[in-house]
Amino acid sequence: MRVFVTGGTGHTGSYIIPELIAAGHEVTGLARSDTAAAAVSALGAKVRRGDLEDLEGLMEAATDSDGVIHVAHRQDLLPFGGMDAVSAAELPVMLAYGEALAGTGKPLVAAGSIGSSGKLGRPATEEDPALPVGDEHKGTLRVRNVVETAVIDLAERGVRSSVVRIANIAHSTTDSAGFLPGLIALAQEKGFAGYPGDGANLWGAVHIRDVASVFRLALEKSSAGKAWHAVQDEGIPFRKIAEAIGSRLDLPVVSIPADVLMLPGYFGSLAYPVTMSLPATNLITRQTLGWEPAQPNLLADLDNGHYFSAS
Repeated sequence: MRVFVTGGTGHTGSYIIPELIAAGHEVTGLARSDTAAAAVSALGAKVRRGDLEDLEGLMEAATDSDGVIHVAHRQDLLPFGGMDAVSAAELPVMLAYGEALAGTGKPLVAAGSIGSSGKLGRPATEEDPALPVGDEHKGTLRVRNVVETAVIDLAERGVRSSVVRIANIAHSTTDSAGFLPGLIALAQEKGFAGYPGDGANLWGAVHIRDVASVFRLALEKSSAGKAWHAVQDEGIPFRKIAEAIGSRLDLPVVSIPADVLMLPGYFGSLAYPVTMSLPATNLITRQTLGWEPAQPNLLADLDNGHYFSAS
């Protein structure tokens, strides 16, 4: 299959491209700069120059391919409008893909995220619609949900569309900008590893190599209008994550009381995310796509030590 991939030089995409090539697919990666083009080429893919603002170019690339995997984001918008702007910029891209692929039955696989199941009283499943994380950040979450819903709805236009919802921690030896490096840096800065309240809120996690496998399987096997869960650890108490970080750094582990959690202090910009509880199951993904996580889980990967090699 000839596959067009965006975000091929990012943390997720740089694992998706080799995964696809190893499975016999021919990959073309989007690159907006000479540096990105060299990185895409080094991964074994062909290069298509362009960016996410060139909707006509994206439509042409989609038309020329047998399938599309989209994991790129407009990170340049982050300083100006935050995640609201980053998510909002994805919607016209998805609609452009829909225009190009309508009636073809070709696969479009887009990156999504696990939403909170707190109001469900149970872990989120693949059959749940795009779920908000809470009421505190309605703008960002509404936009994020609209994007995922738009992708799913392309099934009605004859696109074999699907969304891969990625756990909030995607770990690997090359993870340098995710939640985990941020928590580790924070602990090093403050001199202790903190957790919110009793630390019983649950975070999901998955190795990025296993994420790449879900994208490939969704491309190859997914029926139209489906969501899949790239989640290995379905719910780890946040306190256990803090304890693992504290143990590796030889730092005390401390509860941050709820009444001071949101004040300027320990967690900073992570104050809201660390309070979230995001349990999610992977049963349907495993049963339907035949996915089986093969990489170390989060706590085992922390024990491997590579997150702390520079500490």
